[in-house]
Amino acid sequence: MDLATVLGILISFGLIGTALSMGGNPLFFVDSAALLIVLGGTLGAALVHYPLPVALRVLSITRKAFATRLHRIDLVIDQFMEFAHRARREGLLSLEPAVRNLDDPFLRKGLQLTIDGLEPDAIREIMESEIAALETRHSMGVDIFNALASYAPALGLVGTLIGLVQMLRSMNDPSSIGPAMAVALITTFYGVVLANLVFLPLAGKLRHRSKEEVQLMEMQLEGILAIARGENPRIILEKLSCYQPPRERRTN
Repeated sequence: MDLATVLGILISFGLIGTALSMGGNPLFFVDSAALLIVLGGTLGAALVHYPLPVALRVLSITRKAFATRLHRIDLVIDQFMEFAHRARREGLLSLEPAVRNLDDPFLRKGLQLTIDGLEPDAIREIMESEIAALETRHSMGVDIFNALASYAPALGLVGTLIGLVQMLRSMNDPSSIGPAMAVALITTFYGVVLANLVFLPLAGKLRHRSKEEVQLMEMQLEGILAIARGENPRIILEKLSCYQPPRERRTN
């Protein structure tokens, strides 16, 4: 679980709720009609924008913003050092039993191609295609949340217009002006809050997650190619350490 994502949502909504309660009854800002206009319109627009299978993936995509699945870089380097030393002592075929038990499909595929004897250039071409495909999938998730962030305020404006029309049509009945005006204002409030506290931050977190995963895969590819070329483990260590912040790099 990504603590920053959870804390960010709790803090932002918690502080807004506190501010609303300080100005009176926070239930004044709860309006089912306004919520239906914003949520229903936003989801409907997303279904029009994207094919149904893509739109239905939004829940699985959202989970990625709350998950921390990346491996620590220092542990990945240790793993490559073990592979490099073993391959240098016993040959590439000695890696096969360990490769079969790897959980990371990208790393497993790259090392298996190395064991199978493919040239480094061929391995690079195949694995870079894997990275490009992953970036495309991730960009789709970011695009979905960016689209939702653009629809929500627009639907809030639609709700505002609906409320104003209802208010103007019933000016002779003062008791109906208040509820209509509330819908007019609260829908805009819902749209702006959803866009700026939910959809845009989730899009940013997914974009950051994608960059982290791509960087990890690029580092793994560098190690795979180095092992395929039979490079000295010390050289492999220096190459992979470039992906670490300077203060975390090994000194020996």
